[in-house]
Amino acid sequence: MPDATSSASKAPSPTQVIVIGMAVIVAILVVAAMVLFLNLPDANAFNMRVERIFIENDALTQGGEIRLLEILAQSGTAFSDTLASYRFIIFVLLVFATALLIAALVSIVFLATLARRMAEIEKSGIQVSSLVVSREERIVQINDMEFKLTEAALETLSVLAEARLDDDILSGLEIESMISGKPELECDEASGATRIKRLRDHLGNQMMSELLIKNIARKGYVLAVEPGAIKMI
Repeated sequence: MPDATSSASKAPSPTQVIVIGMAVIVAILVVAAMVLFLNLPDANAFNMRVERIFIENDALTQGGEIRLLEILAQSGTAFSDTLASYRFIIFVLLVFATALLIAALVSIVFLATLARRMAEIEKSGIQVSSLVVSREERIVQINDMEFKLTEAALETLSVLAEARLDDDILSGLEIESMISGKPELECDEASGATRIKRLRDHLGNQMMSELLIKNIARKGYVLAVEPGAIKMI
């Protein structure tokens, strides 16, 4: 069974997708431009045909016939100028088409990356980008939200934060020992687990109040959810 991690590592990155997509778009448009320009008639084809008429028909000596051929030659020159302008217009349109396709590709890749990132955030829950613990004010600031903690909850959070800085994992026994200052032999695993539960409850209630159930002063309580997102079954 293939490893999911190795499969994910083999997946192309958004930058690689953009580069490959740009290369494919440019290659397709270059091929299309070559086919188009090669199939366009020669700008001097009309003049060459008129010149051949002059050469092959020596009997055309009358004034009216010569004048007619001159008019045809002038028409050929106008045709060649028009065809040259068409070639330039087609080239400009191909450049614009290339730019628009590349912009569309970049936008699609960006939106796909953003959607995948949002899905990861929704799956993993709250993303903590900043956590500041103030022992003096007994306040913890998580991202842009500020919560007031009890002395016991603050001590538990501080111990966990210091252990995380040292990349350590603490058991309930170690947490109780570090907070109470007692040897681990005199501490109980359940006491440390109880401290964690109280910290979770304390923070969870405040987070729920901050994010979901808001208290509006002098009015009451309101659910901080858009009405369209609520479905009663």
